[in-house]
Amino acid sequence: MATIAELDRSNAGVHLTMRAAFDLSDVDLGASICHAGVCLTVVSKDGDTYRLDVSNETLDVTTLGAWQKGDRVNIERALKIGDELGGHIVSGHVDGVAKLLSVTPDGDSFRLKFETPAPLHRFIAPKGSIAIDGISLTINEVEGQTFGVNIIPHTWTHTTLSQVPVGGLVNLEVDRLARYAARWYETAPSSSEAVGQAKSPAIQG
Repeated sequence: MATIAELDRSNAGVHLTMRAAFDLSDVDLGASICHAGVCLTVVSKDGDTYRLDVSNETLDVTTLGAWQKGDRVNIERALKIGDELGGHIVSGHVDGVAKLLSVTPDGDSFRLKFETPAPLHRFIAPKGSIAIDGISLTINEVEGQTFGVNIIPHTWTHTTLSQVPVGGLVNLEVDRLARYAARWYETAPSSSEAVGQAKSPAIQG
């Protein structure tokens, strides 16, 4: 996690200064770092801090507009080709915001239930993948516009999920394969059209 060291708001957007807990020497200007599931660009750095510019568009579709100085944020650097892929592919392009409905202890773990805005619930399936504030998770169950996930102790301790209050909002990124499948279904020809297209043209003698 990183901490928001400075936060400046203006009509043009928000300017963030983040204090990182890792070596920034190999972080280039222009590098992408995921912040609570949002891909942002490093525009400058100084010692253990780096600066980000956040546009009004990003503020409109994520939880960044509610961030305050001193808040802690989940961060993840961009994946390099050849690195181990420990979860599903997350692009850092947030699809919407979900609301935390409940937190229920389950042994050493925690079961969290979220409410998803329509039409994002169409892309969420049991045992599928989802990113919540940038955390790659497996979906346990789905019912209407709600879904549940199970959080193990390590994730609970090393991310900001334990700090989200019931009723709080999180950034949501659905699995990209689900988006492609839904788009294909929406644009696929009807059964009669598909049959017509499959027929070979007549050969004239």
